[in-house]
Amino acid sequence: MVRAVQLTLPALFVTCSVLAEDTNNIEQITVEVSATANKEPVGTFDAPVSNLEYDPRVDLQSRNMAEAQADVTIRGGIFENTGFRVGSSTLFDPQSGHYFAEIPIAPQMLTGPSVLTGVDNALYGMNSSVGTVSFGWRPITSTGSVSLGTGTNGFNLQSIHAAHSQKLDSKPDWRLGFEGEYSHSKSDGSIDNGDHDFERASARIQLASSTSQTDLMFGRQEKFFGWPNLYTPFNFNETEDLETKLFMLNHKQMYGKSNSLEVTGYYRKHNDHYVLSRENPAIFEAFHETTVKSLGLSGRHRLNDRYAINYAGQFIADEIESTSLENNFTSRNYTKLSILPEYKSALTANKELTLRVGAAFDDTNRDSSDTSFIADASLKVANQNGSEHTWYASYAEATQVPGYTAIGGSETGGLFRSNYSLERETTDNLELGLLIEQSSWRLDSAIFYRKDKNLTDWTYRFDATSARFANPVDIDTLGVEFLANKSFESTELIASYTYLEKSEDYGTADIDASFYALNYPDHRVTLGAVWQPMDVLELRIDNEWRKQHSNRLRNSDDEAFFTQLTLKFTPAQLDNVFVTFAADNIWDESFEEVPGTPGRGEQYTLSATYTW
Repeated sequence: MVRAVQLTLPALFVTCSVLAEDTNNIEQITVEVSATANKEPVGTFDAPVSNLEYDPRVDLQSRNMAEAQADVTIRGGIFENTGFRVGSSTLFDPQSGHYFAEIPIAPQMLTGPSVLTGVDNALYGMNSSVGTVSFGWRPITSTGSVSLGTGTNGFNLQSIHAAHSQKLDSKPDWRLGFEGEYSHSKSDGSIDNGDHDFERASARIQLASSTSQTDLMFGRQEKFFGWPNLYTPFNFNETEDLETKLFMLNHKQMYGKSNSLEVTGYYRKHNDHYVLSRENPAIFEAFHETTVKSLGLSGRHRLNDRYAINYAGQFIADEIESTSLENNFTSRNYTKLSILPEYKSALTANKELTLRVGAAFDDTNRDSSDTSFIADASLKVANQNGSEHTWYASYAEATQVPGYTAIGGSETGGLFRSNYSLERETTDNLELGLLIEQSSWRLDSAIFYRKDKNLTDWTYRFDATSARFANPVDIDTLGVEFLANKSFESTELIASYTYLEKSEDYGTADIDASFYALNYPDHRVTLGAVWQPMDVLELRIDNEWRKQHSNRLRNSDDEAFFTQLTLKFTPAQLDNVFVTFAADNIWDESFEEVPGTPGRGEQYTLSATYTW
């Protein structure tokens, strides 16, 4: 007899198997394991990027804080190599990957982030050659909360979230749900001229049955924030004023036996007002408005017990209006189609082999097209003691084209120097991995070698008047990853180690420093814990130590140690109320996450939340 088992801990999805003594079948189960202890930020309200701050699978390089301006990199890539996917569509900003993470959706509406790399990124990602952070839509349940917060540096927070789900009288198998959220935060900043004023409102309607779920969502987000040397190393107090609107329709359908289809369409409009000097805006300011329309689909069709087809496709059309670009390149259409046939075979009673071989096709109306080969093989071994080992090997090619700031501005002057000769970027990734899982612990390990060709990087020359230059670079990256989780009766531990080594060729000696491609940790260690000694008290802590690769533009030390701490108290005398004390960067680490840009300071907050 085969028993189905499901463990539910937030953030990282893993599939494994259970083998009973009296059966020859392997039963696949799903385990969701946490990659960080803390789930919410300290200096503002929660956002989809918040719990990536200490996530060992990514490197989040923030200016001001993660929710202000987050460059999310994966496995030593740069921010534009990382996509953000909701449903079956990758959210996109044609001006710059700095704005990929501007997602005006309340995290309560989304599943935890799943980080796609290798073959999965090549299959589902769009114009993101290294990795994709993927979210799904949660089923709506009747719940709600109100939070008020205060803290150091003039911080204040207000947030309300409410959701209601009910059965339809005419169709009791169907449910209709409504959900809405409003959040606002403001502070003077953890360093001088690092203030912020954020506001987000989002709402959705959901119609769901046992085999389908349809979500209609609208979100709007306004953000003002400042930071010294935000994008330039010229010692200005820079500011950004952003407004993002997102309208999204998503439908997911289950059919047959283990078959699924998901279709996602969205319209996104993003406005950016950048000021080089808040004291004297006339020196330089720029306005950008981008619009993106997209339709994406993905699914899996099972032909029989051995064969299945995984597939995905997406179309994107974008436009930009800018006061700082040359306006000779203001629109582009993107198309991607990918297919990955799958074969499974039970080699023995406790061993299952899975092979997947396919291809992806990328094209735009302005660039050459490219076809990428993708393949992987995995061997699952289910042991009699309930543990499982999964060995895998994969090879994946992926491709993308550079954004408008890199190709649509001036080649001869300006703050951000473009390069009209930039070509399509390609990535080849070879990977070997091992997943070991038992009932109370798991270890995920991988070694990979990636070749990036014509990667668009932003570089710096000390004798130049421009802040950055767009340059192509060929980079070889070797990486090793270990991520372990261990659960005890009242404690969960999360630990990781990452090693990266790069070899780069810019084809020119006229480069003094790299802002992004060579901004990576040689060594990085994270250690997190969730401890609940009693029902009324919970402690969450995340720690990160890193040894950053040397960069001539960085003014701080190359080593850094960060700690985020959250203490949650739920008084027995007050129903549905809890109080949270949170602290970030408690050692007042001054490490420059982006070279030449000051790091964040200490932040302490106290909040109270009522739930229903």
